[in-house]
Amino acid sequence: MKVSILLENGLFLTAKGFGAEGTAVGEIVFNTSMTGYQEIITDPSYAGQFVVFTASEIGNVGVNQDDMESRGAFLKGVIVRSYNENYSNFRAEKSLSIFLKEHNILGISEIDTRFLTKLIRNEGSQMMIASTEIHNREELQKLLAEAPHISEINYIDEVTTKRPYIHQQGAWDDITLSYKDANCSKKIAVYDFGVKRNILNELTEVGLECEVYPASTPADELIKRYNNGEIVGVFLSNGPGDPLVLNEVKENIQKLMKAKIPMFGICLGHQLLSIAHGYDTFKLKFGHHGGNHPVVQKGSVEITAQNHNYNVPEEIKEVAEVTHINLFDNTIEGVKYKDEPIFSVQHHPEASPGPRESKYIFKEFASMLERVKGD
Repeated sequence: MKVSILLENGLFLTAKGFGAEGTAVGEIVFNTSMTGYQEIITDPSYAGQFVVFTASEIGNVGVNQDDMESRGAFLKGVIVRSYNENYSNFRAEKSLSIFLKEHNILGISEIDTRFLTKLIRNEGSQMMIASTEIHNREELQKLLAEAPHISEINYIDEVTTKRPYIHQQGAWDDITLSYKDANCSKKIAVYDFGVKRNILNELTEVGLECEVYPASTPADELIKRYNNGEIVGVFLSNGPGDPLVLNEVKENIQKLMKAKIPMFGICLGHQLLSIAHGYDTFKLKFGHHGGNHPVVQKGSVEITAQNHNYNVPEEIKEVAEVTHINLFDNTIEGVKYKDEPIFSVQHHPEASPGPRESKYIFKEFASMLERVKGD
């Protein structure tokens, strides 16, 4: 199956397709993780994007239900150097190509991903179009020019839960090869902007039952539950897109801040807390996507999992203590707000995929809730 590709900079390429058929427009980014392609593909934060994998072989271990990070896949396409249809893993249930077809996601292979990665690194993330049905450059150019930019689209509405639910699963057990049962003593509310399942798992692992709410849930509803003692705090999840378009969400967070509700944010949640405090985010040249990013905190270095295109500004130091710094480009990775029971991190302490060195952050949230309760 032939796939034609046109990038915003005018580069026209052809490759081989292995997923769904059709035409899709999205933003192209690269991910440097060497393992965990299913977790990456099912991370809702990639909604609206084409992901270039720098790992050269993709598809080797197939796909299984346990490694799903959400209810489906929301990205536009997967771009790989070499795709393997004949998977080999005792946990596999189906091939990646079948999975992509089920979720209407383009799979693109037999292309120089090293070249694409260098291009993105040098020129920055950009929009692109890929099609298995249109191979005329001028027609693709017209469609790409007419399509809305990713920064203009609110993908939160697509990825968030449609109704509240209780998450009842613990962390993964490498010995039993299954998820633990939840064992919780307190309840928190989770704003779902595209939350990964393993974030919820790690929250329950430290004793916090997660009641997950749609992104559009009014803050007054959570404030009422907090004042009644039904929840002890609020978690703000990861998610896709430009945080500056989420005005309603910003206003809800500001109401929660005014009510002095303890909060913890990861990735998009981290960015939204900055915006709610009056410090707008900015877009990175090509973002941070991978499982090998060094972050320094309290004099030690941890290797972290990352997935974001936006960052909080240096000016946030006026209202927050910086707790984590990215050693690749010295951007801010974590903050603790002054005189408020609120902190957040840009990287993903749950990993999945990636190193697990940052899991202590979930315990810090649980400890903070204990301190606030004691006060």
